[in-house]
Amino acid sequence: MYIKICGITNEEDALTAVGLGADALGFVFAPSSRQVAVGVVRDIVKRLPPDVLTVGVFRDQSSTEVVETILEAGLSGAQLHGHETPREAQEVREAAKVMFVAFPAGDPGLKNLAEYGADAVLLDAPIPGSGTVFDWSHVENMPMDQRVILAGGLTPENVAEGIAKVQPWGVDVSTGVEVPGDPQRKHPVRMHSFIKAVRSATPPEEQAKDLGPDPFDWSLDGD
Repeated sequence: MYIKICGITNEEDALTAVGLGADALGFVFAPSSRQVAVGVVRDIVKRLPPDVLTVGVFRDQSSTEVVETILEAGLSGAQLHGHETPREAQEVREAAKVMFVAFPAGDPGLKNLAEYGADAVLLDAPIPGSGTVFDWSHVENMPMDQRVILAGGLTPENVAEGIAKVQPWGVDVSTGVEVPGDPQRKHPVRMHSFIKAVRSATPPEEQAKDLGPDPFDWSLDGD
């Protein structure tokens, strides 16, 4: 089960999350209480192990701006969380080794996922970052051959239930592991509890769905 801790704003939280077992870290560049500067992210990324996926989160920003930010910050991936078109996604993909597209659960746009060329779709609540849980039954019509990352209101207390009902390829958390009242800081105990709950809820033989080559394995690409 792939685990992404999103809304990272500082080096201490980034290193703690990785040390606890997170596979990916998300950095929000869209307007948000968790927004972080490019220079800050660049300095954090330099301190991380090379196998950690670093993802920039963008919303309704031009593909040119997204690509420039990815390159300047040294990120390995992008997450498009707005109303980006498939064409814009393809332009971003030229700079991003890994790309996620995010949709609210039940969004009609999900039927056009193949046009985006994304490695995974992130299913979120209607208001991203709100810490609210959506109706997990809305994933019933998802294409079976698509990697699904479950997001939206996940916490150490409910993530096991979400995994059981949705059976996603990965999970994404932000609000659920924050220091209460401070979106700029992650709570180390809650991150530990979240990751432990995910691992406990995922049998070893079901750690990831077999959907072909792992898009996050770029060890042989010569970079």
